[in-house]
Amino acid sequence: MLLFPDDRFKDMLKEKIEDDLKKALKEGDSLKRDVLRYLLTVIKNFQIETRAKEKKVEDEDVIKLIRRQVKQRREAISQYRQGNRQDLAQKEEKEISIVEKYLPAQFSEEDLRELVKKKIKEAEIQDRSDFGKLMGIVMREVKGQADGNLVRKIVEEELARPS
Repeated sequence: MLLFPDDRFKDMLKEKIEDDLKKALKEGDSLKRDVLRYLLTVIKNFQIETRAKEKKVEDEDVIKLIRRQVKQRREAISQYRQGNRQDLAQKEEKEISIVEKYLPAQFSEEDLRELVKKKIKEAEIQDRSDFGKLMGIVMREVKGQADGNLVRKIVEEELARPS
């Protein structure tokens, strides 16, 4: 795993969030406190749903839950902007910046483009008919470290280029 390459540090993401919540409480940071409390509630609900109460929640599960939170907040931002509620959109953006700190580093667009080019050569992909195959290969490689829409856009662009 990218966050904690050594097994000694597995399952520590939830504990890190709990520690950061304590710091936010001490510092009086109400926004961070509220966001982290909500995130821990989401994790606790996941534990209850999956009956994982006795065992630790895996970091991979926490990362999936955080990504889901980021996605929901981005959708809310879009809706707030359509409803001309910039104040609420800005609040959601601040919340995203807090939550994203717990996600592994994302691929840059340039790195992603290089990866797509490399996979096209490795898989000997010739044209757009292999779009699905290439998407599968690239998405397995990035394992949640890149937005699927960005991957799709780059794959389409690279397949549209003449060989």
